[in-house]
Amino acid sequence: MSDTIPTYLIKNARLVNEGRSYEADVLLSGGRIERIDDSISPKNNSVQIIDGGGKLLIPGVIDTQVHFREPGLTHKADLTTESMAAVAGGVTSYVEQPNTVPAATTLELLEAKFARAAEVSWANYSFSLGASNTNLEELKRASKRDVAAIKMFLGSSTGDLLVDDPTSVERIFREVDHQLIAHCEDEPTMRANLERLIEERGGREHLTAADHPLIRSEEACYLSSSRAVALARETGAHFHVYHVSTAKELDLFDGEIPLTEKKITAEACVHHLWFSDADYAELGNRIKWNPAVKTAADRDALRSALLDGRIDVVATDHAPHTLEEKQRPYIDAPSGGPLIQNSLPAMLELARRLDIDYARIIELMCHQPAQLFGIQERGFLREGYHADVVLVDPHRPYTVHASEMFTKCGWSPFEGRTFAARVNQTWVNGSVVYRDGKHRNAPAGQRLIFDRGW
Repeated sequence: MSDTIPTYLIKNARLVNEGRSYEADVLLSGGRIERIDDSISPKNNSVQIIDGGGKLLIPGVIDTQVHFREPGLTHKADLTTESMAAVAGGVTSYVEQPNTVPAATTLELLEAKFARAAEVSWANYSFSLGASNTNLEELKRASKRDVAAIKMFLGSSTGDLLVDDPTSVERIFREVDHQLIAHCEDEPTMRANLERLIEERGGREHLTAADHPLIRSEEACYLSSSRAVALARETGAHFHVYHVSTAKELDLFDGEIPLTEKKITAEACVHHLWFSDADYAELGNRIKWNPAVKTAADRDALRSALLDGRIDVVATDHAPHTLEEKQRPYIDAPSGGPLIQNSLPAMLELARRLDIDYARIIELMCHQPAQLFGIQERGFLREGYHADVVLVDPHRPYTVHASEMFTKCGWSPFEGRTFAARVNQTWVNGSVVYRDGKHRNAPAGQRLIFDRGW
């Protein structure tokens, strides 16, 4: 592979990396970051020189929660289209979730996904193994080196992926020596909320997207996440809570200790940081996610938690559905939407508006996902690391249009919004895969390898 990848010298870029922002040159060779220095001269005429003047150079984003829908749901998305959307947005690695058809609850099914990604993925990839009430022994067989995590749905899901038996949940926490992650919503609470609102509104057909956070309520989230966190503390499990959506849940997490010392960690998603329940009037089902987008107070608390250490990573929960599906009546419309292509520009825009240092965004989207999951040699601009790097133009505003989306479903909840920064160029393992609005060369993704140190 290294014999066929050109050598690139990126000159005069402003590196945003490991808490610093500074100008330097970066040499990419053989799929790796060979050198970072104040000034580097090309060794020979074959080196391709990239002018990074006025641009930011960052590590590739690692999105640790995506749903690329393959196998079984490929009318919405697939590993090819969604990894193309990923690299167009500066995401060079992802962890995909098990709620496909069939659900990835066995290592055999998981390996079939790895094999497919090896053929078509533009970004680096790994997959989580889905937990059920009955597959404990399969979970215990999962390699911490080769499998990203064990995913539990502790709220609504489909098929075998709802882990709702308390004994099964406890045994997973006690007996599975792996990174555990969970979607936390309390199913009985949500069912009761739904039945009450149907009665109040005079029928299911009268419910709207604005009712979503009333059904999938703060109480439903907190009941589930607090029980799971308590069990993690009791058992000593390594436990990560996906898509925290309420201010109340933030009190479950410790912002005073460094990530490397934590066993219990939390994620915030781009849509919960951007939208509030006031946006349902305009966007309706387009921002129908599970857990629900909630109040402005919840959104603002999540934004504050980005800075105080209670939120450890930012991800997307990129979960495409077709517009036709999203345009159904609220009660029949699926939850989720596409975000991965706009996630980095959206977070840089949020940082710009809230006066957050870009370096903190890079920690949350690049460094800390790598540290939390133990991803080897990625997530930082370091000599010897894989050359997953992104050149961002912070002074080239663009407005989001559906026609420019690479996701198969072809829309975005950010349509019509203008961001100040855009991705100019993306390298994956040293290969240019995206430049100036177009994909280049061929898919270059590799399987992620994990070294967790525990």
